[in-house]
Amino acid sequence: MRKMFPPAVWATAFAALIAFMGIGIVDPLLALIGKAMGASEFQVEWLFTSYIAVMAITMLVSGVLATRLGGRRVMLIGLALVIVFATLSGLSPNIGFLATVRAGWGLGNAFFTSTALSIIVGASSGGMGAAITLYEAALGLGIASGPLIGGLLGTVTWRLPFFGTAVLMVIAFLFTFFLVKDPGKKEPPRRAKDLFIAMKHPAVLSNALVGLTYSFSFFTILAYSPYTLHNLSSISLGLTYFAWGILVGLSSVFVVNWLRPVMGPIQMLIYNLIGLIIVFVAAALVQGTALLGVIVISGFFCGIANALFTTLAMEVSPFSRSISSGTYNFVRWAGAALAPILSGWLAPQFGAHVPFWVAGGILTVGTIGLILAQPLLQQALVASGQTEGLHTHA
Repeated sequence: MRKMFPPAVWATAFAALIAFMGIGIVDPLLALIGKAMGASEFQVEWLFTSYIAVMAITMLVSGVLATRLGGRRVMLIGLALVIVFATLSGLSPNIGFLATVRAGWGLGNAFFTSTALSIIVGASSGGMGAAITLYEAALGLGIASGPLIGGLLGTVTWRLPFFGTAVLMVIAFLFTFFLVKDPGKKEPPRRAKDLFIAMKHPAVLSNALVGLTYSFSFFTILAYSPYTLHNLSSISLGLTYFAWGILVGLSSVFVVNWLRPVMGPIQMLIYNLIGLIIVFVAAALVQGTALLGVIVISGFFCGIANALFTTLAMEVSPFSRSISSGTYNFVRWAGAALAPILSGWLAPQFGAHVPFWVAGGILTVGTIGLILAQPLLQQALVASGQTEGLHTHA
């Protein structure tokens, strides 16, 4: 294990865990922040949308900087920005200021996440599959622990989780500074338009667009569903999304590695998205404790989808790792950015269940698109030498 993942990889994975922790740390705090600042549900959802929208836009340039400045430097810049903006989040005087500095937080997170996977893959000796498994494990643990820490510290004040995240980011910065080095083989300098060139590749674009519909549904769960559980305390919310995140991590690491060789990635993803659609239908139909259970169960399907989409983004693409990752992330984050504010507008107007119907409908469109694109994606996998499990669906 040590030979497969040298210290630089573990340091990057730890930093990734902290970075993803910052995404969900506000989950159990949404109602508290809205009440403390006199903000509406729509206004509070901008805490997610501003963060995600800036992440999506930054994906256009973060990879360019990585090939010119080096991935390590870009990671350090991203971590430093998160430290600054997480601290400012805890000092926010109003909802507008908080939404703005959350956008800055998204900027820093984009610089980090756009290069972290490339460094983990490049520095690992166990192959792309093992590296992506480690990355997904860090993602799952980060998403799981973020709401838990937010819920626990939020019992003191909603500001404390932001300061706590800043402290953890300082630790991640120091780990990265002292342990991480750029892989020996550098990618040639690239331009922002290289992402748009990559989007012309049918398999790359197909995977990214389906990923967009999934990301919309994912952030309906992560950013909107806490409002449907407003009767729970911040600790109870934190524990709920901790359980959800644990399922995200377990399914992305263990279930995917178990079933992918048997089913193949595309067929497995199709079945998984169908299962997630059923979960959204259930979420739209139930209330109270039953809804809480449905939300937790959705983590199982989200973990599988996270791992498979990330893997496919690399495997169906003939382009470099940074271009492949940047193209996929730009498209999928664009879809994710819409989910919080649209849900925050729909729920007061038409009912708390409507955002779940909308997310399920959008995911249905994406699943149909994936079924239609299956032959195209399989050809791309064969072309890249990734034939694991494909023979069962020939």
